[in-house]
Amino acid sequence: MEQLVILSLGSNLGDRLSNLREALLLIEKKVGKPDLLSGIYETSPWGNTDQPFFLNMTGGFYTTLTPDAVLSNLMEIELQLGRVRTGKWAARIIDLDILYYEQTIINQVDLKVPHPGISKRQFILIPLCEIYPNFIDPVSGKTQKDLLNLCQDKEQVSKYIPVQ
Repeated sequence: MEQLVILSLGSNLGDRLSNLREALLLIEKKVGKPDLLSGIYETSPWGNTDQPFFLNMTGGFYTTLTPDAVLSNLMEIELQLGRVRTGKWAARIIDLDILYYEQTIINQVDLKVPHPGISKRQFILIPLCEIYPNFIDPVSGKTQKDLLNLCQDKEQVSKYIPVQ
């Protein structure tokens, strides 16, 4: 049975736009077909601010995979695209995170769903509200729109328009 998994995609090294596009193609192959994709946003780095700006987006995908299998495939995609893990909040070619898997709550060492940072990060909530504003967070019981209105993060998030 197909389940909706909502993902966050980000890139701040190399050709950021191409990195996101390549990741989307691989996600469709290895995770599932897209439902809705947000626009792309340019965002200031979060956590470690001494690095290039990110391009971020969110997307919903229908999958038959378990949450653990989705995570495993996302990590394979990151490796395939050249991600090297150098530390928390470090610059990266690609960053793929599971935000939600339907209304499932998972609290494992290597997998927490919903992603614990959602309500604290505008760069996740703004694109998420573009595609699923009324999606209810199973932990807080709030919609994404409500979470965005309550979000204290004031980092820069602006719609990205690529130079032609």
